Amino acid sequence: MSRKKVGSAGDAVRASRPMSTGAAVGFTVAVLVIANVVNNRWAPGFGVLTAVVVSVLLLGVLFRAGGTWADAGMGAATLKRGALWAVVLIGLVGVGYAVAALLPVTRGLFADERYGGLTGGQVALRVLVVVPVGTVLLEEVAFRGVLYGLVRRARGAVWATGVSSGLFGVWHVLPSLGLAVDKPALTPLFGRSVAGAVIAVVAAVLFTGAAGVLFCELRRRSGSLLAPMGLHWAVNAFGYLVGFLLR
Repeated sequence: MSRKKVGSAGDAVRASRPMSTGAAVGFTVAVLVIANVVNNRWAPGFGVLTAVVVSVLLLGVLFRAGGTWADAGMGAATLKRGALWAVVLIGLVGVGYAVAALLPVTRGLFADERYGGLTGGQVALRVLVVVPVGTVLLEEVAFRGVLYGLVRRARGAVWATGVSSGLFGVWHVLPSLGLAVDKPALTPLFGRSVAGAVIAVVAAVLFTGAAGVLFCELRRRSGSLLAPMGLHWAVNAFGYLVGFLLR
């Protein structure tokens, strides 16, 4: 009888012990691999639902590893500052896109076969729902929230930026497989060969990895996930909007 009580107490102690940082990072990466395949191969139509489920799950992993809302970039103390950063960044991106759309030399960069045939309602759905929830929420919570927060607690901001940004680049391998064909402006550069497609994917990984460094720096300087979220949404959403208006 006494052995059973001791065993139960030991089980309770083990159950309350937080997950190690290494285990939390490994679990997070595994979940993201599955989510990436789901979004790009198995069930792309459920991207918004996948984003919400995965975001909640990964935040749970962060908390299980001893993290806090502040570690995720969602602390109440920095929300106002993060919101201000987001508004300014959205405004800057909007101005930049407007200028690029008006200049003949850059206007062609907005052409994209993936959304050339979308209706106004479909574009609105992407700008207001798919991009902010299906893309921005998932990627910012995962890479600049949970992964960044976990690694920074263990190894500091430099390591956190490197790990988060490197994985963010790799995250874009599957979405970039048809990039050279989908973007007419890139087809003359990469061609339609297998080698050209590989180069396009490598370029996309490097570019998004560099973008990840910028997003991490915004997260660090503002102390809030809202800053990279604002920039991320503006870049993607305004791309849809301007591409639709210029087609």
